[in-house]
Amino acid sequence: MAAKSSIADIDAQIDRLRERRRMLIVKSAERFARAAIRSGLAELELADDEIERIVEEVAARFRKGQNNGVSDAAGLPPRPATGGTGTAAEGSHDG
Repeated sequence: MAAKSSIADIDAQIDRLRERRRMLIVKSAERFARAAIRSGLAELELADDEIERIVEEVAARFRKGQNNGVSDAAGLPPRPATGGTGTAAEGSHDG
């Protein structure tokens, strides 16, 4: 039979889990920020709602691929060579 946890033990566990959750969110945000910088997206003057729309479209593409058991990443345009900035002058890759 498992030992009975005290309220203090549970509170400590909750605090550890909250800290772990916070760190995962920070790491995820940093990862996406690096991708935005490398792709040149961070340099564009876009409203927050436009950025959210773009990210939602990308997420939908990958979710669609996961539902079929295949990643949809093959449908994405190739990444620019190292040092590329991905400026707005390149135009849309959709289509």
